[in-house]
Amino acid sequence: MATASGSANPIGEKTTPPITEPPPPIAAETNAAIHDEIRKEQVGDVNRVPVASGSETPKVKTEKELEKERKKAEKEAKFAAKKAKLEAEKKAGGSVPGEAKKEKKAKAEPPTAVEEEYVELTPPGEKKILKSLEDPAYKAYNPTVVESAWYSWWEKEGFFEPEFGQDGNPKPEGVFVVPAPPPNVTGALHIGHGLTIAIQDTLIRWNRMLGKTVLFLPGFDHAGISTQSVVEKMLWKREKKTRHDLGREKFTKLVWEWKEEYHQKIKNQLKKMGASYDWSREAFTMDKQRSKAVIETFVRLHDEGIIYRANRLVNWCCKLNTTLSNLEVDQVQLEGRSLLSVPDYKEKVEFGVITSFAYPIENSNERIVVATTRPETMLGDTAIAVHPDDERYTKFHGKFAAHPFIPGRRLPIVFDTYVDKEFGTGAVKITPAHDQNDYEIGKRHNLEFINILNDDGTLNENVGPEFAGMRRFDARKVVVERLKELGLYVETKDNPMTVPLCSKSKDVIEPLMKPQWWVSQKDLADAAIAAVRNGEIKIIPQVSEKDFYRWLENIQDWCISRQLWWGHQAPAYYIHVEGEIDVPDYAEGEKWVTGRTEEEAKAKAEKKYPGKKVTLEQDPDVLDTWFSSGLWPWSTLGWPDQTADMENLYPMSLLETGWDILFFWVARMVMLGIKLTGKVPFTEVFCHSLVRDSEGRKMSKSLGNVIDPLDIINGTPLQNLHDKLLQGNLDPKEVDIATKYQKTAFPDGIPQCGSDAMHFAFCAYTTGGRDINMDIKVVHGYRKFCNKIYQATKFALMRLGEDFVPRPGGEKTGKESLVEKWILHKYTKAAEAIDKALAEREFSVATSIVYNYWYAELCDVYIENSKPLILEGTSEQKRSAQDTLYTCLEGALTMIHPFMPYVTEELWQRLPRRPGDSTPSIVKAAYPRYNPELDDPEAAAAYDVVFAVVRAIRSLASEYGIKDSIKAYVHAFDKLTYSTITSQTPSISALVKGLSDSDLTVLSASEDHPEGCALNSISKDCNVYLLVKGRVDVDVEIAKAQVKLGKVEEACRRQEKTIAADDYVKKVKKEVQEQDRMKLEDLRKEVEALKAVIEKFEGLRA
Repeated sequence: MATASGSANPIGEKTTPPITEPPPPIAAETNAAIHDEIRKEQVGDVNRVPVASGSETPKVKTEKELEKERKKAEKEAKFAAKKAKLEAEKKAGGSVPGEAKKEKKAKAEPPTAVEEEYVELTPPGEKKILKSLEDPAYKAYNPTVVESAWYSWWEKEGFFEPEFGQDGNPKPEGVFVVPAPPPNVTGALHIGHGLTIAIQDTLIRWNRMLGKTVLFLPGFDHAGISTQSVVEKMLWKREKKTRHDLGREKFTKLVWEWKEEYHQKIKNQLKKMGASYDWSREAFTMDKQRSKAVIETFVRLHDEGIIYRANRLVNWCCKLNTTLSNLEVDQVQLEGRSLLSVPDYKEKVEFGVITSFAYPIENSNERIVVATTRPETMLGDTAIAVHPDDERYTKFHGKFAAHPFIPGRRLPIVFDTYVDKEFGTGAVKITPAHDQNDYEIGKRHNLEFINILNDDGTLNENVGPEFAGMRRFDARKVVVERLKELGLYVETKDNPMTVPLCSKSKDVIEPLMKPQWWVSQKDLADAAIAAVRNGEIKIIPQVSEKDFYRWLENIQDWCISRQLWWGHQAPAYYIHVEGEIDVPDYAEGEKWVTGRTEEEAKAKAEKKYPGKKVTLEQDPDVLDTWFSSGLWPWSTLGWPDQTADMENLYPMSLLETGWDILFFWVARMVMLGIKLTGKVPFTEVFCHSLVRDSEGRKMSKSLGNVIDPLDIINGTPLQNLHDKLLQGNLDPKEVDIATKYQKTAFPDGIPQCGSDAMHFAFCAYTTGGRDINMDIKVVHGYRKFCNKIYQATKFALMRLGEDFVPRPGGEKTGKESLVEKWILHKYTKAAEAIDKALAEREFSVATSIVYNYWYAELCDVYIENSKPLILEGTSEQKRSAQDTLYTCLEGALTMIHPFMPYVTEELWQRLPRRPGDSTPSIVKAAYPRYNPELDDPEAAAAYDVVFAVVRAIRSLASEYGIKDSIKAYVHAFDKLTYSTITSQTPSISALVKGLSDSDLTVLSASEDHPEGCALNSISKDCNVYLLVKGRVDVDVEIAKAQVKLGKVEEACRRQEKTIAADDYVKKVKKEVQEQDRMKLEDLRKEVEALKAVIEKFEGLRA
C-alpha cells in the first residue's frame, strides 16, 4: 500500500545513524495528513475469542431474562422521571394555563429518564473521590462511572512496579515477569490486543496479589515497513514527494515525530483496557537501549560467523522496494484462471494458468516443450532440465537449446533427479535467479544466474532491447504473443497455483537475487529444540509444542536486510582500499566489517588490510523488524549492560502470544536468547486462540467483522461501524458485504460493555482451542454479571451498616450457623480451585468457578439467607452473619479482581478494613488462599440438602404455577436429615418466595404427607411435597405423575440391568459400584413415593 518511491537504498549514498531523540513538532496540516493515511492503513485480519464450547462456564442469563430485566429497568426509570416532573411542576405552582390538554396527551407516552453525562471530579493521579452509592450516577452499574479515575492513581502510586525485599532481592514468594508483545506503533488496537491483555493481566494481577515480585513490561515495535509506508503515502499525497526528495535524515525525523504522537494514543488505549503495565520501564524497539542491543547482537553474531553476507533469492516487493520476511507474504490459493488486482496496473492480471511453449534445439529441427506460470521469466532462462532416466531426452545429452529472443544465449540441457518425468512433458525451464527450486538446480550445475528485473518491477537490460523497460506483467503478454508469432506457443490452460502477495501493498512478490545479510539458523534451532525437549521451556497447549518442533527441524537461514530508512541501520561497513581498482562487489563478505561504532569497524578494516589506507561505507539497509523484537525479553531488561533487572528478573516467567507467530517471533527469541545470554528467555509459552466472529469466520475488515476493543468498552452506534468501513481501502462491493453483515450482527450497534466485562469474557472464552467464535451478546451478558456484583455489594454494605468494623481476622468463632459454615466452605474451596486453574492456565475453568461462587452461592444463597439472621436474629447471630458476609464478600472481590480490576477496586474501597490492615488498594491486597479451617464438608453436605429442598419446592411451585400461599412438606426418613431440615426452616422459607415458616412442615419417617400433594424426590432420605389440592386439575396431575413414574421405572430397570451384568463386579471399581447401588436405591424409593402420590390423587378423584 506504500507509494513506489524509487529504487532500493543505493550503496554509496551518505547515511546517518539511527535517531533516538524526539524531534521538534511537525506542522498541523502534515500531522493531519499522516493521521488520514493511518486510518486508511488500518485494515487487515485480526485474530481473537467467547464462551468456550465444552467449558463449564455457568450460563449467562437468557436473552428473554435480560429483556425482562431491561423492560423492568425502563419502567422504573420512566416512573422516576414522571415522578420528578410532577414534583417540579408542583413546586413551580402547578400546570401552565392552556397546557392541560397537551399534558393529558403526553401521559399516553411517559417521559424517558435522561441520563446526564458523567463528569469525573477526581484530579488525574489522585485517589478517586467516592460518592455515595445513592448518588444518581451510582445507583445502577455504569462502566463509565466505575472505570474512571482508578488507572491514573494506580500508576502514580507505583502499584504496578515490582516490589523487592529490603535487601534489594526479589521477594521470597517468588518472581513473575511477563513481557507484553509490543504492538506496532502504526496499528490500531484490535480484538486480539483485548484478548492478549485479558490473559496476561489476569495472571499478572493474580501473581501480584500472591505477594510475588511482579513485572508486566510494556513497549512498542517500530514496525519498519508499515510505519514507513504510512509516512511515504502522506508525503506523496500532500506534496507529491518521495522519501528520496527529502533525504534520509529529514525523512527519518518526520517519522519520529509521527511516532511520538501516535504511540501515545495507543498507550492511552492500553490503559483504558486496564493493563497493569509498569510504564516506568516502557521500551521501544528503536530507543537508545534497544538500539544498543541490536548493534551488539549484530556485531557479536557477525564476528562468530553466524551472520554472513550472501547473494541469494529473497522475497522482493516491487511496490515497497524492499525484501520481506515469509511472515509478511500472504500465500493466496487459486483453483484456476483468476484475475487479480496488482498495484499500479489499471487492468487486472491473469493468474492460475500455465503456458506451454517450445525451445528449438540448436542445429536441428527438434524442439523441447516446457511450461510455466510466469511466461516473462523465460527471458531469464539459462537451462532446461530433464530427469536422467527419461529416455525421451537422452538424445539431447550435451546439447543446447537456443533462446528465441536473446541472440547468443544458449541453454544447456541438464539432467537432474529433481525433475518429475511424469509431470507435464518431463522437461523444466530453469530460471536460477527468479525461482527457489531453479536456484538450487543452478548451483548444482553451475549455471549462469541472470537477473531480469529492476527493483521497481520493470525489465532490465539483460532481456534485450525488445523487452527492456517493460513492466513485468505487460511483458508477460508480449512474450506470449511473440511466441505465437514464432510458432513456438503450444497452449495455455487452467492450473491451480499459489500466488505470493505482499501483506502490506498486495503486490505480487518476486523471487529476486540480492546481496543481503543472513543469519545461520541450524545450530541456534538445535539449541532451542533441546531447551523445550528437556523442560527448560514449557509450551502450552501441546499442539503448539509440536508445531514448534516441526518448524525448527526444517528451518532455513533468515534474511535480515530490509531496503528501508525507518529501522536499525545495519552496523556493517564496506571496505574501500586506496589504490585498488574499485569495482565494488557488495555480495563479497570479505570486504565487510562490523562495529559497535564506526571507529571500531575502521580498526577491524585496518587490521584486515595492514599498511593500506581504507575508507568505510555503511550499509544503507536496515534490519528486519523481527530482529530487534527477537531480543525483546532481555533487551527490555537492559542487556547488553549488566543491570539489576537482568540479574533479578531474567529469564522471564511467561511469554503469552498467538500461536500464529510462534515461529516468527517466539522461536527467534528462544534461539537468540540462548545464544546471547546463555539462558532461555522465558520458562513458559502460552499460545492463545485466534478470535473469529460469531459465525466462525476469520476477522477481516472486508467482512465487516473487525471490532475495536474500545467500541466494546464504550459502545458504538451502527452508523459508526459503517463509517469505519469507509476509512480504509475497501472495494465498494466489499463495503456493501461488510455493511450487510454489520446490520445483521449489530442491528443496534455494539452496546456498552465496559472493560471489566470484556476482560472477563476473553478469559471465559480461553479454553485452549485454536479458535474462538466471539459473540458480542456474550460479552454484554457479563456486563449484567458486573451489575450483579455491584448491586450485591451495595446490598451487603447496607446489611453491614455504616458503623460495622470487621474482626482482625477471618477465622471462625464457633458461633456460625449452618449456612455460614456452608458459604465459608464454598469460599475456601473456590479459592483453592481458582488457584489450581490459573496455575494450570485453565482460564475458562477459573472464570466458571468464580462466576458460580458469586452468582449461585454468595448472591443467590448466602446473601438472601443472611437476611433473617441479620434482621431478626439475636445480636450474636446478627454479628456472626455480618462477619461471615464481610469475609466472603471481601474475599469474593479480591478473588475476581484479576478478571475485573475496575469494579472490584470501586467496591473494595467502600468496604471497611480489618483493624491493622493498611492495604491501599485491592491491587495490593492478598489473594484468597485455601484455608483448611474453613473447609467443612459435613456442614456443606448438610446445607446442600437444605438447598436441595429449596430447589425442589421452587421447582414444584413453578411446575404447578403456584406463586403465593405455598404449603410444602419435607419428608425426612432419617434422624440427621430431619434435625437438619427442622433447624433450617427459616432459611428455606427465606429462599422460597411465597412460602412462610408456618406453611413449611417437616415430617418424620413415621408420619405421612396429606392427600393432594405433588412430589419431588431428592434422595432415598428425603422427599419434598407441594400441596396442590384445590389448585390444580387432579386428572391432569395423575397423568403427569404416571408419566414420571414410567420414566423412573425405566431408569430403575436400566440400573438393575447394569448391576446384574456378568462382568460388572470384576470390571467396575468398588467406589463406582457403591454409587450405582445408592442410585438404584434412590430410584426405587422414588418409585414408591410416586405410586403413593398417584394413589392419593386417585382418592381425591373418587
